[in-house]
Amino acid sequence: MDVTEARYELVISVDARRSGDYDDVDKPRMRARIYRILEAAFVGANVARDAVHMEDRGDGVLLSVAGRIAVTRLLGLWMVEVHENLRDENRALRVPLGLRVGMHVGPVRHDDRGISGRAVDLACRLADSPVARQLLDAERADLVLVTSQSLYEDVVSSGGKFIEPAHYAPARLELKEGEVTAWFRLPGRTAPVMPVGEAGGAGAAQGAGEAAAVGEAAPAAGTRPPVEGDAGAGAADTDADDRPGASGDRYTVHGDMSRHSGNVYQQPVHIGRITGDAGPRKD
Repeated sequence: MDVTEARYELVISVDARRSGDYDDVDKPRMRARIYRILEAAFVGANVARDAVHMEDRGDGVLLSVAGRIAVTRLLGLWMVEVHENLRDENRALRVPLGLRVGMHVGPVRHDDRGISGRAVDLACRLADSPVARQLLDAERADLVLVTSQSLYEDVVSSGGKFIEPAHYAPARLELKEGEVTAWFRLPGRTAPVMPVGEAGGAGAAQGAGEAAAVGEAAPAAGTRPPVEGDAGAGAADTDADDRPGASGDRYTVHGDMSRHSGNVYQQPVHIGRITGDAGPRKD
């Protein structure tokens, strides 16, 4: 292959959680498990082995998949297979193996030593991001998938077999190359609750705008999107959340809501809860 030619491929970076905690005896076993999980997933997803480039990264694996393989198959069926294989491996382990998977599509150059390009750098940064690490711990999960903004917009948002756009949540990441939006998913679960201070940015703002267009309040940063049949924490009172307003407007509220109309205040007024150490206020 001509190294001057860049080919658009799906880049996948796979990292192990807390790989530094493995000693010299356990690390080879951990690495063997990762390869078993990934290779079995390619077989289960019917992805030809010659369509996949794999590089060893010590505590993980860097992969690129030829453009002839549909990206939806990797985001969908392949991720399902990875998750199931990981669960099988973890059943016999006292300390379960955790994996962070970053994905991005872009130009990739191949040479005798491996692959390179900005697409490769971004996929690796996503998998290694602090938010991905925090999610595995905060949610007690064994697998987190992180996709780039462009991959989410071009592929994930349209859905597909085993692809659930509503199960992703956005966060802004500060990378060496600058600030980017990434989308996070915990396979087998609904959209994750993003770490405080990380959710938001362009992705959340876009979601808020879309919700406003249909007259609904968007989920606040750090709250879990609603699940059908779930009256979890932060939900509005069940006897009021379906009640039309006086103007005929209807609202779906996830958290606190205060609606005021036509009021005249003669002195300073505080509306809403006070959090932190601010103490009581008299206004």
